[in-house]
Amino acid sequence: MPDEDQPPGLQLSLTDGSGRPARAPGLSAWLKRGAPSRARGSLSIALVSDATMRRLNREFAGVDRATDVLSFPAAVSPRAPGAAPLLGDVVIATGVARRQAREAGHSYATELRVLALHGLLHLLGYDHHRDGGRMARVEARLRRKGGLSTGVIERAGVL
Repeated sequence: MPDEDQPPGLQLSLTDGSGRPARAPGLSAWLKRGAPSRARGSLSIALVSDATMRRLNREFAGVDRATDVLSFPAAVSPRAPGAAPLLGDVVIATGVARRQAREAGHSYATELRVLALHGLLHLLGYDHHRDGGRMARVEARLRRKGGLSTGVIERAGVL
């Protein structure tokens, strides 16, 4: 029997970065099916312009360019009984995602899946810069399970 204080699975909201609902047909359902089994809680995915991503990168990462995806893990805080833990936010630059989709030879929808999975793994505590390949292995397994031929880490040559 599931713990009533922690609803099972993921709850996702998809926005345009300003709180308005965004459209990415199938993304939420795909991510819920393909997420690691331990993924529990709520997260938001914001689809933003490259200019917005560049501003976020300057402000939070000290990088003056638009990258494809950023993850902002939630701070640990008390939650109401029955509420899902807040995992955080994933931000995806739509222009970068469209360019990467063309370069990879797949659809924009597929690229959003690649980036959302990568961002979710960061929210779950994985860090491919410091974990000796653990995140790369998990990402590879989950993307194969979800029908994706390539992933962010693999493309970056971090393996």
